[in-house]
Amino acid sequence: MLSRALKEHHSKQTELKSRQERRRKEAVAAADAVAKELVDSLNAGVEKAYQNQKRLDAEAKCLQLQASRFVQQTQKWLAMVEGFNQALKELGDVENWARSIEADMQEIASGLEHAYKGEAASADNT
Repeated sequence: MLSRALKEHHSKQTELKSRQERRRKEAVAAADAVAKELVDSLNAGVEKAYQNQKRLDAEAKCLQLQASRFVQQTQKWLAMVEGFNQALKELGDVENWARSIEADMQEIASGLEHAYKGEAASADNT
């Protein structure tokens, strides 16, 4: 009877140990699955952030290139406007020069006319 109770106890202990080992393996497997899901979830977020950063870097590079082109174009426009401004100043200088020449020519014509009238008057007097 004692040996039978010892065998039953030993059998129950073995059964409990095997059940406990099976549950431990299930718990480890479940913990592994949860850890894998967490890592996958975090990796998905990290991958999305990396893709966004990569896209932002590309857009920033494109924007920088466009800004550089805009600066170059603006400098060309400023040079053209400055050249146009200079041409207008020169045109204004030519216009003033022409007025000055015209005034001088009128003065000379007036002097010649006056001299001619003076000679004609003295020829009439003689």
